[in-house]
Amino acid sequence: MTWQLLVRVSSPERKKVGVLDENANKVGEIELPPVFNVPIRADLVRRAFLAAFTARLQPKGRDPLAGKRTTAYSWGVGYGLARVPRNPNGRARFVVSARGGRAAFPPTPDRVLREEINKKEKALALASALAATSNIELVRRRGHVFSANQLPVVLADSVEDSVDSTQKARELLVKLGLWSDVERSRGGTGIRAGKGKMRGRRYVEPKSILFVVSSTEKLLAKAVRNLPGVDVTTPKDLSVLHLAPGGVPGRLTVFTKSALEEIGRRFEVIPL
Repeated sequence: MTWQLLVRVSSPERKKVGVLDENANKVGEIELPPVFNVPIRADLVRRAFLAAFTARLQPKGRDPLAGKRTTAYSWGVGYGLARVPRNPNGRARFVVSARGGRAAFPPTPDRVLREEINKKEKALALASALAATSNIELVRRRGHVFSANQLPVVLADSVEDSVDSTQKARELLVKLGLWSDVERSRGGTGIRAGKGKMRGRRYVEPKSILFVVSSTEKLLAKAVRNLPGVDVTTPKDLSVLHLAPGGVPGRLTVFTKSALEEIGRRFEVIPL
């Protein structure tokens, strides 16, 4: 799918970044796609994140007949008792105050949880989140720790096949100056407060590096996917949830050359 964006770009000049190999040596240069010149709209990124995040929420509610499946009926007047539904033995049923009765104000499954967003706003938010990955100040402000001189980091396509183990991935990230962010994520991992720890969400883990690769079946994707806080995706599946966790733009991102070119084909920026 191709997104057409009519925006007033900050600069018509396209920034060039180096393409690095598995030893972090520069083997070429590539121009960043025009989408990286799109103005960064933090408000739109926040809205798009909430729309994508709430779309995954499952509405929860009580069974409409819970506490009402009973043969009890009101006896009427003349018994000196409240006129609530009762069993033949006199036990009250159905009402809120009765044992086994209905709930007073149960959660309803028809509650609207999802926040909507327009298609053009969603496309512009995704473009803004992409542009924020090239802004070193924004990435540092988001809390990432790194010593790389250029952002985003672009790797040669050969790295996807040559880095075939987590040990080699660690060595690569050390050479790129990004390993300190993985250590930050590992140090910040802890046990969640509250009952979520009993429901399959025991640990909280800060987000670290995002890898955008041509295919998640390549060796590089399998080598880095288990590192603390690391996410791996493709240009086809890329979303604001990856680029701006929590709705805050500026995630530390590593692209492969082919993935970056694919992103350039998916966004057509028309300057005003």
